[in-house]
Amino acid sequence: MNKDQIRTLLEEVHSGATDIDTALERMKHLPFEDLGYAKLDHHRALRHGLTEVIFGKGKTPDQVIAIATRLLAQSRNLLITRTTAEIGKAMKDVALEAEYFPLSGAVRVWRDRNMVGKGVISVVSAGTSDIPVAEEARITCEVMGNEVDAVYDIGVAGIHRLLASSARLMEARVIVVCAGMEGALASAVGGLVSVPVIAVPTSIGYGASFHGLAALLGMLNSCASNVTVVNIDNGFGAGYVASLINRL
Repeated sequence: MNKDQIRTLLEEVHSGATDIDTALERMKHLPFEDLGYAKLDHHRALRHGLTEVIFGKGKTPDQVIAIATRLLAQSRNLLITRTTAEIGKAMKDVALEAEYFPLSGAVRVWRDRNMVGKGVISVVSAGTSDIPVAEEARITCEVMGNEVDAVYDIGVAGIHRLLASSARLMEARVIVVCAGMEGALASAVGGLVSVPVIAVPTSIGYGASFHGLAALLGMLNSCASNVTVVNIDNGFGAGYVASLINRL
């Protein structure tokens, strides 16, 4: 439950529209609900603004569907990351609005589309191969209530593409940059703008990229002081933090 839901419930009890026993029933799973194989954090939305996100990888379809069903009983929005088309299809039976994004493997239920971010978040990819990670960040930012401007394939191998997009980037309040290979785009973007840049190293590249480690080290050594870094391929983490920053 988020702040608005709890406030509405308390107002209903105060006005007599909802009796105390009914209110207790609706709140009985706070702060968490134990399913045996998962303990669902129903207070997450109250603390962070988004219900608990389901990491799909490693969970069975039945587990994902059961967790999603219980979370949606308490929240209007839901995000599942790193899941399959099979689960994406099955989620349609849980929520007709469920969307599956094959590039990122994300499933989103986005009923509450109120914008709570104070500005635009730009999500940038260095190359087309980095788009799946960028899409995970974009979807996360949107479901958390942000306007997102996606700017794809502007890597430093064609620096004129970045420069042509500089005006758009300067309008952003937070920027997420997803890049593989040597990861240089994050520093280049950081040098152009005066806002926080969250760099996401991707596992795209040839042998010496070491599945994203080269990009990670390059980003950690950025000389642009407004650049910070999340883990390899962690578009979700970058989008989540960008969303929190955009509310400040």
